[in-house]
Amino acid sequence: MADRYLNFTATAPGRFLTRRLGLPQPAELRRWSPERPALDGALLHLTAGSSALDLAPVLTRTGLRPGGADPAAVVLDATGVRDLDTLAEVHAALRPVVRSVATSGRVLVLGAPLDPADHHQSAAQQALDGFTRSLGKEIGRGRTVNLVRLTDAAAAESTLRFLLSPKSAYVSGQVVEVGAGEVAAPADWDRPLAGRTALVTGAARGIGEAVAGVLARDGAHVVVLDVPAAEADAHRVAERLGGTALALDITAADAGERIAAALPDGLDVLIHNAGVTRDRRLANMPAERWSQVLEVNLGSVLRTTDALLAKGALRSGGRIVAISSIAGLAGNAGQTNYGASKAGVVGLVRSLAPRALAEHGVTVNAVAPGFVETRMTAAIPLFIREAGRRMNSLAQGGQPVDVAETTAWLAHPASGTVGGQVVRVCGQSLLGA
Repeated sequence: MADRYLNFTATAPGRFLTRRLGLPQPAELRRWSPERPALDGALLHLTAGSSALDLAPVLTRTGLRPGGADPAAVVLDATGVRDLDTLAEVHAALRPVVRSVATSGRVLVLGAPLDPADHHQSAAQQALDGFTRSLGKEIGRGRTVNLVRLTDAAAAESTLRFLLSPKSAYVSGQVVEVGAGEVAAPADWDRPLAGRTALVTGAARGIGEAVAGVLARDGAHVVVLDVPAAEADAHRVAERLGGTALALDITAADAGERIAAALPDGLDVLIHNAGVTRDRRLANMPAERWSQVLEVNLGSVLRTTDALLAKGALRSGGRIVAISSIAGLAGNAGQTNYGASKAGVVGLVRSLAPRALAEHGVTVNAVAPGFVETRMTAAIPLFIREAGRRMNSLAQGGQPVDVAETTAWLAHPASGTVGGQVVRVCGQSLLGA
């Protein structure tokens, strides 16, 4: 559904009126396209404290040129911040340049893991969280601000490339932790999933269809799974993407076994996207509304994941990405069932991630969308819909492709050092952390 307010504010009368009334002035976000795959402009590399990171090789591969004036992106290496004195260097480095960052530009702060043996370092590094989230809420003009904790630039290349690209247009105010370790760079960064098989549940429409499309763009053979009632739509999507349709009720007790049987050669990427809502306040919610939502959104994810891992259907180097929601992080009136199910997905990810990596060589992460423009949100009453759109730092709703691009980053073969993360795709919603 078109965002008429955003379109209005792009006109001269709209800019004048919204400025006079103190209303939000969203900027049209720059998203990825084949014609413009990278941000246009320079990348400014700054340092606070003393850093041992070798960032140059990675930064030169982002598609941004080195430079200083009107940068499209600013990377501040703050991994050497260890106390209040070096923390002051963060302020000194960014204050003079933050206004010059281009519209839809990026500010990326790099931090270090907290040192449990040094409470001064931990305090200074934790301060970067509050700094980053606060700057994201004030920077405006469609610009994003994120923090990545890392120890090795090479192990974080897929993450740095994503956050410094148009693909992360609706990801802001996030803190991502990247572990150390060897990563296998793809032969072709434009088609990193070539030769891999990805299964997306609930992929016949909406966000699932967008996820399937981006994974196919990145080279994957996509299995489009949806309920039998949506089989015609699933076949339509699969045919368009050169993939395969699979009609299956994901809540069936044997869904995992049937998926494994349909994919005898195994699976590389598993995306848990299928979900439903049955909204009603708790006092008026019958048991069947509770159980329907919990079964589809959480029970099916638990059972299917367990079955596919037990059968070895997910190959080593595989990726599991589950779609959560900010409703599971911040809560939402009338959605105790939905909020519980999506919070349960977060618990699953955080518990399973270290074991799945150690035992199966598979990473597990979650994406938590905020207000995303879909048929479901288009049906929300006007004033509630407008509040959902504006109550984030980018003052607009996201697009299904924003969730898809974030999912594709976590599914990337070079994202093997990213595990147990819950990344919100919400334009830095003003609700929740």
